[in-house]
Amino acid sequence: MRLLLLRKAATSKQLGGGFWNSSRSIATSCRAVLLPRFGGPDVLELRHNVNVPDLKPNEVLVRARAVSINPLDTRMRAGYGRSIFEPLLPLLLGRDISGEVAAVGTSVRSLRIGQEVFGALHPTAVRGTYTDYAILAEDELTQKPASLSHVDASAIPFAALTAWRALKSTARIAQGQRVLIVGGGGAVGLSAIQLAVSAGCHVSTTCGGESIERVLAAGAEHAVDYTTEDLEVAIKGYFDAVLDTIGVPETERISINLLKRGGYYMTLQGEAASLTDRYGLTVGLPMATAILLKKQIQYRYSHGIEYYWTYMRADAEGLEEIRRLSDVGKLKIPVEKTFSIMEVREAHEAKDKKGHIPGKIVLELD
Repeated sequence: MRLLLLRKAATSKQLGGGFWNSSRSIATSCRAVLLPRFGGPDVLELRHNVNVPDLKPNEVLVRARAVSINPLDTRMRAGYGRSIFEPLLPLLLGRDISGEVAAVGTSVRSLRIGQEVFGALHPTAVRGTYTDYAILAEDELTQKPASLSHVDASAIPFAALTAWRALKSTARIAQGQRVLIVGGGGAVGLSAIQLAVSAGCHVSTTCGGESIERVLAAGAEHAVDYTTEDLEVAIKGYFDAVLDTIGVPETERISINLLKRGGYYMTLQGEAASLTDRYGLTVGLPMATAILLKKQIQYRYSHGIEYYWTYMRADAEGLEEIRRLSDVGKLKIPVEKTFSIMEVREAHEAKDKKGHIPGKIVLELD
């Protein structure tokens, strides 16, 4: 395949831990963090000279500068989704990225070589972003917010697109509506607060006491500390939409009863992956589909509301709006700590310590 390139090397030269091959004019190998088996942070392996696949027509090769660690990364490392991913080991983890375009496929029109970009891969992607050279589809990337560093930019896309999928694509929130975010202190919850505020909604949220100041600064009008307050007493009124980032039976029950008729309940904790891990794809996936359908019918008739399991999906329109809001300071995800790619095990250890580091952790690639 013919590729448009940032530059052509006269001879093969080492670049980012790998090699730039003049015969193909693309990076043929590079550093990457691989997951050869499921387990703790110690199973992660930083390998050199990992193969870089050829680009498909709609794909973009991105020279990574910073990639953030999401809860999905640590859960996958520990075995979440094994029914899908175990036959595909070793995996390359990572979803978020910020960097520069190194090469583009023949059908790519919106991005150019050398352009600074940010974006995120789909949750089921096998070749992730913990690598010098990541491959994403054109609609998974857009121009990096000019006002942000690569580190700050890398913390945003996956979490913000997850919130966008729920609030904008599913619930279609509108100005003047009331929105409740259960678990507003995390990256998805904080993104959801800011997206809802930017849409002109009135936002309430639940979070731990250490996050109260942060969620109020993000625009929430009412914040409830779930560790010290009774949610059913503290949360007042009824809502047009609830995004439940916690998704345990208790938060689902409370949230359902706080919705207006015609409202939307959306949870990030759908049962599809856990059931397929437990029973296998052939049994678990139909079982999950049946459970979701049953709940949708049940709550539609008992409460008059819509019920959804929500997941991140690529959305070019959403990513562009996220870029615009981030560029003007209306969408921020705090980065608490950075590590080099060489310290990926230490970064995962820090992420595993719940409450130890409240914000995002980012891996920098030099």
